[in-house]
Amino acid sequence: MAKKKKVRVDMRKNRSKPPRPQQWTRGYQEHGFAEDATVQDERIRAKGDLSRRRTIIQDEAPAEASSMPSVDETAARPGRVLRVHGLYSVVETEDGRQFRCVVRRVLRTLATDERNIVTTGDRVWFLPAGPAVKAAAVEGGTDAATVEGVIERVEPRHGILTRASRGREHVQVANVDQVVFVLSLVEPDLKPHLIDRYLASAEQGGIRPILCLNKADLVDPVDYQPLIGMYSQLGVPTFLTSASAGTGVTRLRERLRESETVFTGQSGVGKSSLLNVIQPELGLRVREVSSVNQKGKHTTTTAELIRLDFGGWVVDTPGVRQFGLWDVIPEEVEGFFAEFRPFVALCAFPDCTHTHEDRCAVKRAVMRRWITESRYTSYLGLFAGETAS
Repeated sequence: MAKKKKVRVDMRKNRSKPPRPQQWTRGYQEHGFAEDATVQDERIRAKGDLSRRRTIIQDEAPAEASSMPSVDETAARPGRVLRVHGLYSVVETEDGRQFRCVVRRVLRTLATDERNIVTTGDRVWFLPAGPAVKAAAVEGGTDAATVEGVIERVEPRHGILTRASRGREHVQVANVDQVVFVLSLVEPDLKPHLIDRYLASAEQGGIRPILCLNKADLVDPVDYQPLIGMYSQLGVPTFLTSASAGTGVTRLRERLRESETVFTGQSGVGKSSLLNVIQPELGLRVREVSSVNQKGKHTTTTAELIRLDFGGWVVDTPGVRQFGLWDVIPEEVEGFFAEFRPFVALCAFPDCTHTHEDRCAVKRAVMRRWITESRYTSYLGLFAGETAS
């Protein structure tokens, strides 16, 4: 029998904050000043939100093992999360059956910097519906009648796409092989500084990056050959595509075959339109870009894992307005720029930041155009912790 151990974790209340009284002026006008009913003081933070800790019981495991609670694998079933809607996750098993699951409360209570404890693409263990499952659903604040399972454990992730969101980590998708960063050449206009941030996030998450420059039918492709050549020299496959004209779709489809791929990019760049052309049966919703501010409107509201007819999986994700890397210290940024690596060891100072120091080999390489100025500018922005939009 596995040995148990006690673990102290942060307490996080799984319920909403009490509402504050509203419409003070109207109440005074209608009922006057009720001194006996007036609260004399108010907590700045609700008592339930105080930073407290609680004890949970876990199986002892090696240091590198997952910190998630143990699960009875004879009663639980393995599955893959297809999509997440609020408190519910749709989990598919190997036989193709789908279950509407909630997350065990202890998982939500575990201290974490993540915005979402379960995300699209996660491999999980869940208990199918039964009396214990219904009780867990009620405890978690959900309607037991709509719950078909409870997620007991999330397996360790690999190949993740993540970004910073309101000071926390937002894992958009997990357990994928490659990511297609879709950028629009026009409507909305291309933002080259975003490309380097995207590539850095792929490097951070251990995913193969692919660049997709969409709406090529609205521009002269010759104008973008230098950009395509620059990233091709860095080993990043780059495609010019057009969902309306079908340009580049066949080559892109071959890249997706037998792989697990996530499509991501800003709103309005044409992610869903491309996927509709790649596999017409998907029927994903699309909308036009605003003619006023050149910003797209969210049509995809949640990341969804979709099986491709020709082999493989694809994830269509909601568009993002801002993109910031998560948990990256300035000293790590140089590692995201492959062309810096031959010069870093030649800098005069071992802790050179390549920003202001004299005798910096990276800055010298920029002056001699061995490193492009646009990539160096992107490095400076990432080093300073700026968020792109």
